[in-house]
Amino acid sequence: MKIALTMASVLVMSVTGYAWAAMQGLVTGLTMTDVIGAEGGGDKPADGARDILLVGMDSRTDAQGNPLPEDMLAKLRAGVADGELNTDTLIFVHIPNDGSKAVAFSLPRDSYVDIPGHGKHKINSAYARGKLEARAELQEKGVTDPKELEVRGNQEGAKTLIATVERLTGSTIDNYASINLLGFYEITQAIGGVDVCLKRPTKDPYSGANFTAGPQTVSGFEALAFVRQRHGLLRGDLDRVVRQQVFMAGLARKILSAGTLSDPGKLNDLVKAVQKSVVLNQGWDILAFAEQMKGLTAGQIEFRTIPVVNSEYSTPEDGEAVQVDPKQVMAFVQGSTGPTQPADAGPDNAEITVDVRNASGRTGLAAGVSRSLAEQGFTEGAIGNATSRTSTVVRVPPGAQAAGRKVADALDGNPEVEEDRSVPAGHAVVLLGTDYASSDTTNRTTDRIAAAPPAQSAPPPEEEQPITADGVVCVN
Repeated sequence: MKIALTMASVLVMSVTGYAWAAMQGLVTGLTMTDVIGAEGGGDKPADGARDILLVGMDSRTDAQGNPLPEDMLAKLRAGVADGELNTDTLIFVHIPNDGSKAVAFSLPRDSYVDIPGHGKHKINSAYARGKLEARAELQEKGVTDPKELEVRGNQEGAKTLIATVERLTGSTIDNYASINLLGFYEITQAIGGVDVCLKRPTKDPYSGANFTAGPQTVSGFEALAFVRQRHGLLRGDLDRVVRQQVFMAGLARKILSAGTLSDPGKLNDLVKAVQKSVVLNQGWDILAFAEQMKGLTAGQIEFRTIPVVNSEYSTPEDGEAVQVDPKQVMAFVQGSTGPTQPADAGPDNAEITVDVRNASGRTGLAAGVSRSLAEQGFTEGAIGNATSRTSTVVRVPPGAQAAGRKVADALDGNPEVEEDRSVPAGHAVVLLGTDYASSDTTNRTTDRIAAAPPAQSAPPPEEEQPITADGVVCVN
């Protein structure tokens, strides 16, 4: 939803906005949060590329935690406050250290993925799950200050979301940026709108969309409706993702124009809007990053969508979701952006002895998984039962992450890898949680259905080629 404007803020600074980023007061006025792990960040990320997570928040406050006015919330169609804080839209941006190109990957909000510590759920719930869990723990420790609960809860929510995206894409997140409802409205107003094009007229009471066919310029509430609509679109949320991509392409094109970069009034309004609505990770040197990226042109900015297995996937707990294959996603991301620094391939499968413990309560699961791993070349270890748990995990001795990753990749659901000093050298211990049992039964059935030609399903994406900022593309 609002992610296009998060992208705008980063694009302004990284792609075309060096002059804007250098304006006095911008950097000192930004809100920062400590959410990036020790392996991420830095001027030149060790894996050869900077990976940025951009998040559109369904938040009813500004970046400083101040509540938005009720009349503004009504105009923004923010809905009723229900205590939830889902991430409406997620985009993963991959930029090689040489700044030669930028590829932005849309992650559908209903993608059914593994959320570390919470099992398999829709990706847009990762932030809320991490935040609510942290708030509960803080309250148990006696923390009562609402602002402290909000700030620390949001930090943990962002960390949970970052860990989820890292597991899905196989990349380390180096930077994080989020934006709220108000920011979307004010930033589009500041630049004078964005040029878009629709193949046919559309009207939707849920989002407030009411557009004619053909080229048009949208800003403020209309821009929000344009990127928010999914009801009435042929492919629902997948078409909305394409809408967001062409909007961001238009946004980059607009910021590239001399009319924006040379207009002090527009730049000043843009700075004020960003300061009120955008949150960045602590330690991100925006000016240095902008200097590194300022040579990018519109044609070097691409927008893609991660591959989808089944857009109407029935889940055990979360209703209908979008099924994705983490291995396929990882390959797609790396194939679209070019090679980075090679990762440690780890030992041969035969050198890893895998002990399997059944913590799912499903009879015979450990034995079946152990046989499957043996068929893939791993050395079969001990099998047995363990105390019931929700999430599946692979535990390895310290320093054996690469071996653990190989075992995890051979299992369903892309489980988390943890280091555990109690695991013997050369071994990996698989703890099968209830999420694995669900995955094993439900996903196999769905895979069989997906393998056959569907009698009636959504058509394939119309945008086979990546969207760039070179021109206006007409979409559904």
